[in-house]
Amino acid sequence: MAEADVIDANREIEAQPRVADYVIDADVHVTPPPTFWAEYLSPQYRDRAPTVEHGDDADWLVFEGTRKKLNLMQSQAGRRFEEFKNDGKLSDMRVGGHILAARLDDMDRDGIDKGVVFGGGPLHTGDMEMYLDSYEAFNRWQSDFCADSNGRLFGAAFLPTIDVDLSVKMMKAARARGDVAVNMPAFPQSAKHFDKSSTTLMQGLMGDPNGERQYRDAEFDPIWKTAIDQNLAITFHLGARIVRYTDATHFLPDLAVSKTPMLEMIAPMIFTGLFDRFPDLRVGMIESGSGWMPWAAEYMDRIWFMQRHWTGCDIKHEPSYYFDRNVYCSFISDKVGVALRNFPGGKNQMWSSDYPHSETTFPHSHKVIEDHFEGVSEEDKRWILAGCAEKFYGLS
Repeated sequence: MAEADVIDANREIEAQPRVADYVIDADVHVTPPPTFWAEYLSPQYRDRAPTVEHGDDADWLVFEGTRKKLNLMQSQAGRRFEEFKNDGKLSDMRVGGHILAARLDDMDRDGIDKGVVFGGGPLHTGDMEMYLDSYEAFNRWQSDFCADSNGRLFGAAFLPTIDVDLSVKMMKAARARGDVAVNMPAFPQSAKHFDKSSTTLMQGLMGDPNGERQYRDAEFDPIWKTAIDQNLAITFHLGARIVRYTDATHFLPDLAVSKTPMLEMIAPMIFTGLFDRFPDLRVGMIESGSGWMPWAAEYMDRIWFMQRHWTGCDIKHEPSYYFDRNVYCSFISDKVGVALRNFPGGKNQMWSSDYPHSETTFPHSHKVIEDHFEGVSEEDKRWILAGCAEKFYGLS
């Protein structure tokens, strides 16, 4: 009997007992079948949309001369750890990733009241116009998915940064659709270095770390102003270092290393005075973990105090002040972070399940919550499980 016949990711899962009355999941995902592109891309691109070829052991994504097995790291919910597999068929994916009724049912079973949704982002194409169009195609699909959730799901739109005027336009469109955040690449994207090979995670999540443009530059001020004016949170999502999802040799070390490099975006923002210019800006390190942030805040305070004079760093407050006022993070499993919640830099942390990705706590989220919050006050517990996310995403 084939493995797919034995392992059913959509098996019935018994609802788990709750240990928290109200939970906002700060980071969940959608996994639409690739066939959605043919419906949501602008008409001139639909005949070039990805197609799916079905094989015996795996389905294949066919697009612009490439044929790749469907990767399943984005959809391991419903499987036991020993059942994880790297590639497979669409039928191997838990349907809560793209069918709303199934998602809401899984949320109920896992004790999740609301969630903020992130997705897969743009197409991996070398056609710049089609690439930019695919952002809006994906964002509109995601917004439509959230729209009928009766106020339980909220979108975080993916945002290109090749052209700031376009970014601002897309931010306003996202807010008009009901999205609560925009997710930016770790570094500004570069049209100069744009080609098909760089439009995977490199341009979509990481951007161009070697480019000439930096978020501290005044060029990007309209994005920060628009975020404040539109009440949108800015997020970065595991983007400072690439995780090689299809490579078993590199996957685990890459995943471990991927958390703390989120500081590569925040440190320049703090030391160059971005948060002095935009004191109401809310920036979140999503899926970054939280335990490293108090360390970073303390260390940055120390080096700033010692070396701010010769470097000319004239920010108005010590770095930890900006961590506690402007910077947020989310974790999946981080008992160290919870323990350090009262240290500078540890205040603004949010919990997430990462459903349906390979790190997800589903369907045992409340067991993880119980383990993490033993001995924690109800006030702090409510803040990390709901209140902080309400403030960051503007949900209250």
